[in-house]
Amino acid sequence: MNEILRMAFGSLGVNKLRSFLTMSGITIGVFSVIGVMTAVSALRGSIETGLSFLGSNTFQFARWPVFGVNGNDAHKYEARRHVTLAEADRYIDLMRGTTDVICLKVITGGPKVEASYGGHKTTKGVRFGGTNECFLDANQFSIATGRNFTADDVSLIRPVAIIGQDIVTKLFPSENPLGKLLKANERTYTVIGTFVAKGTMFGDSEDSFIVIPITRYLTDYGAGNFSINIATAAPSQTLYNATMEKGITAMRIVRGLRPEQDNDFEVYSNDTLIAAFAKVADVVSSGAFIISAIALLAAGVGIMNIMLVSVTERTKEIGVRKAVGARKFVILTQFLVESVVLSVTGGLAGILLGTIAGDALATMLSAAIIFPWAWAAIGVIVCTAIGLIFGMYPAWRAASLDPIEALRYE
Repeated sequence: MNEILRMAFGSLGVNKLRSFLTMSGITIGVFSVIGVMTAVSALRGSIETGLSFLGSNTFQFARWPVFGVNGNDAHKYEARRHVTLAEADRYIDLMRGTTDVICLKVITGGPKVEASYGGHKTTKGVRFGGTNECFLDANQFSIATGRNFTADDVSLIRPVAIIGQDIVTKLFPSENPLGKLLKANERTYTVIGTFVAKGTMFGDSEDSFIVIPITRYLTDYGAGNFSINIATAAPSQTLYNATMEKGITAMRIVRGLRPEQDNDFEVYSNDTLIAAFAKVADVVSSGAFIISAIALLAAGVGIMNIMLVSVTERTKEIGVRKAVGARKFVILTQFLVESVVLSVTGGLAGILLGTIAGDALATMLSAAIIFPWAWAAIGVIVCTAIGLIFGMYPAWRAASLDPIEALRYE
């Protein structure tokens, strides 16, 4: 076997460019699936913290699905009415006694939103919105300095704001922001608190954030232009399902829906967000498998072709080996080993490049770096199988050559 391996590597080294091009097909196929699966596996590790922007035991009602809609369903959601502040206030009344944590919020953003103070300005794209005093409990935020909103801030429509750490760094690099007047979206608000830093989620900062009382926000920018999201926290995990059922009933009442009508609002929680991401990840993974299967099939055909050419070129060598006593099994094994070496070498290169690319993408999205041991093992097994399957016919053909005819071949 040592001699067979030495001869296999030696024969591949004779035609380096041809061997490299043949291995490239395997490398590309393995690279595509390993790269995608490395990135997806790394992201799955941070999904629960990344997508769990709702608090524990919390569910949310909204007009739009959390991950947006495709073109075919857009008209369905566009036809829905906004969730108004009056509806949200009535929902709070109906849920009184069931839970004390109901967060109303409207969060916007985009390229035109910026904040300024004195001679300092943030970059455009600050997330900006309105909420009430329950925002911290329902959305996993906490106060670093200053205070949270109060019910009076909301009911009296006060022009006050709580800001994220990115805003603090850019607008107040050398002074305390509390009590200062900052301008956000061309209007002025008094800073009453700052959020504890949260870092990034999928490459976007969670600290470039400004919120004001929801009543102030709707007054300044037009209540008719926005639909309110309602996040409700159950008192405990055991009461979660009962609270959600009562919440859906209350929401149907405030929306004026008849029993036979479908919900004209979305309801989602951390679990549904994670499940939705898992579906997206599965689609991406399936696409990678299809692309890889096509690439590996083409690469397998390439391996068979190159091995057939090799058999033809080495016909006289095969005749000499048989003439001095080489058995059919030895010739078969030699060419199978060459085919497997060609396939596995390409696969190992694909695994290495795919892991690097997948971890690079994961790093960009602030996920942990991993090495996909399971997928790497599967890749090696698949490449070995490809080498054996597509190398079998050329190896059998070489082993079946008549030694007399092979010796006469020129």
